Parts: sequence; C-alpha cells; structure tokens
Amino acid sequence: MKRASALVGVVVTLLVATTGLLVPTAVRADTSPGYATPTTKGAHWVNTWAAMPQLTEPANMPPAPFTGSDRVFENATLRQTVHVTVGGRYTRIRLSNAFGGTDLPVTSASVALPVDGGAGVGAIVPGSARPVTFDGQPGIDIPKAAQAVSDPLDLDVGPGTNLTVTLYLATGQASTAITSHPGSRTTSYLLAGDHLDDTDLTGATTADHWYFLSGVETWSGPATTAAVLLGDSLTDGRGSTTNRNDRWPDQLLARLQSRPATADVAILNQAAGGNCVLRDCLGPNALSRVDRDVLAQSGVRWLLVFEGVNDIGAAATTDSATRRITADLGTAYRQIVTRAHAQGIRVYGATLTPFGGNSYNDPAGAHEAARQAVNRWIRTSGRFDAVVDFDKAVRDPENPRRLLPAYDVGDHLHLNPTGYRALADAVPAHLFTGAAVPPGFAG
Repeated sequence: MKRASALVGVVVTLLVATTGLLVPTAVRADTSPGYATPTTKGAHWVNTWAAMPQLTEPANMPPAPFTGSDRVFENATLRQTVHVTVGGRYTRIRLSNAFGGTDLPVTSASVALPVDGGAGVGAIVPGSARPVTFDGQPGIDIPKAAQAVSDPLDLDVGPGTNLTVTLYLATGQASTAITSHPGSRTTSYLLAGDHLDDTDLTGATTADHWYFLSGVETWSGPATTAAVLLGDSLTDGRGSTTNRNDRWPDQLLARLQSRPATADVAILNQAAGGNCVLRDCLGPNALSRVDRDVLAQSGVRWLLVFEGVNDIGAAATTDSATRRITADLGTAYRQIVTRAHAQGIRVYGATLTPFGGNSYNDPAGAHEAARQAVNRWIRTSGRFDAVVDFDKAVRDPENPRRLLPAYDVGDHLHLNPTGYRALADAVPAHLFTGAAVPPGFAG
C-alpha cells in the first residue's frame, strides 16, 4: 500500500481498552519538517510505557525465518502492541539498540491503533496509522549500544490505550546479538516484506516478545508524573495472562486511574524475569540499570523496588552466606535510594514474597532465613520513604513461608492474576500523591 506523507484534518477514534469507551480525537496535520511541534504551556514529556531492554537469549530470538546465520529481520515487518498508562496530546517512541552487536538500521516505522483496542492483535484500525520520523526522516541507523527517540507525533493518546508500533527493516540487523524484552506477555507479529501500512498482517508469524521497542512518551499536562517499578519476574508478570494486561503493575494502574488524585500517574514496568540486584543474572543487575531504567525515564517522581528473591535463591546455604546476602542487599538498596534521592525521586521498598515449596526453599531453610532478614531490613531500616508489605499481602496465614494457595500459579513462587491483584491492592494510593524529595537529599 502507498504510504501517506501527510495527514490533514483526519479524525480517528481512540479505543480505550480498559473501559471500552470510544473517545473521538481530532488529529491535526503534521508541521514542517514533517512532525509535530509541542507548544502547550506547562506540559512536559512523560514516559507512559516502558520495557527493560536486555540481550536476547537464544531461545527468545525471532522465530525462523527471521533469524539467519548472521542477521535478524532482513526485509521484515515487525508489529507490536503496548499498553500505555497515561494519555497526552503528542506521542513519541523510543527504540533501543542497547545490546545490539551492530548498528540497528530501521527503514521506517508507524504508530496506529489496534483493531477493537486489543492487545496482541495484528490488525490496525484503517486510517489510524501515523508515519514515525526521526529528525524529519522516515528511518534511522541506531548506533551500537544507543537508543533513538522519534520526533513527536501529532496523535492524542488516551489513558489505558493499547497502541500498535510497526517497524520495517529492509536490510535487517547484521548481528545475532539483539535487544528485546522477552517477557512481553503480549503477542507480536512478524512478516517478510514491507507491510508497514497494511491494516492486517495475514499469514504473519507470532512471538510473545518485544523487540527493539523500549518506551513510549506522551506530551502531558504539568500534573502528570511517572512511577517506576524496579523488579524481576514477579513484576514482569510471570503467571499473568498473555494479552490481558493483568500483571500487578497493570492492576495497580487501574486502581490509580479510578481515583482523581492519582489518575495522572504513569506506571513504568522496568522488570525482567530472572533479574538480580547484585549481579547479572537474566539482564543486567538492578544496580547497573538504575540510571537507564529509572533516572533517564521522563517525568519520574517515584520508584518502587521489589527485587532480591533471585539473589537469595542463588546464594549459598551457610549461615555466613545468609548474613552476607542480607548485608549486600541492604547496601544495594541504600545505593538505589541515594541515587534516586539525588534526582528528587521518592523510593519505596516492597518486602519479598514467600517461596516455600519452590526450589529456592532449601531444606535447611537458609534461603528463608535470608528472606526474613532482608524483609526485616526493608521494614525497619528507615532507608525507604515508605514500605509496601507484599509479603503480608500474599502469604498463607496458616503457613507464612508459603504463598496463599489461591494466589499461587503453581510453582510456589509466582502469582496468578488474583494474586497479582492482591499485590496491587497492597500499594497505598496515597504514596503517589506526595511531593518529590528535595534533589540531593541523602536520606
């Protein structure tokens, strides 16, 4: 299909997935040199969606034929949907080549609305596609280890909207080291050839991963701010339902948006399955990614840290190892708080949830002792600006070392959507109404 170069006086219908409402929104023509120029007084850029970039493991590479012997996505179209949190008058996307082995040449890109407002669908609403540009150009070569932010799109996105981003790579990336977020819990569509503007990708191959896409920003009012959730698979959503957006961060967002005082808070899920705080496990360690995944995100006022169970699960089972992992995690949490406070960001600590019955629970109980010790530190150290007691929210009162059976997905570590709702409900909404800490605060 022939690509449109300008869109004048078009009216699109934003499909708000969380409510089913239809919100008519006028879309003005793009301005020279081919993209919008936000000018609203007092407004600012806020990340409305994010996904932690990481090096793609062999099992999570694009399915055949999109992974070759020395390159990926050659002459291929990639269509992905994401669930934005807050809305705004203009939109722009972030693409990441953080772990690419070579430059990433993106030939062209577009943003559109998915059919019926759905997540993980391959079809888009006819007439809703907007060409994405980079400094007025339709494509960009993203250097190795870098990211690219698009020009602003004159597209007013409503809160809770599912958004479709389509990329076309003519030559592909000349490496099998690529950047992705494997735990998308959302279906993406891959099709050979240039199908950027096709309303449906008939015959496409599917994969439940996000590739290259790391963020969406909106030009929002001065009251709009963001909260980052730093975590592992429990925050990434293992055990949640594919294409249903029922991770605990999604359910927290729904709670906040039901309250006028917190309706303008974006929730940024910066978690990855298998991630650790102290060392590289799956993806870079949390200490190393604070600058990129928290401080470099737009509009952040709050950070909630819910991570450490993988560090404990990999630790030795001696008394000295228990003391060491407790002390090391406490030091790491202090480092995160100090670095966030320097940027005026409030930091909340969440207690670690039970894993009794899982392989992390060694027969001698050393890992459980470490979890209890770390949780005591989180609750009593006074380092966090507030504490969210996730342990209390989901443990079995009759057996506190285990998850409540109704919340357990079956592996005695991860939660089902009902359990994730319990985590979301345990987060006090008022934590996202306070002012930022003074920049440089050392508490």
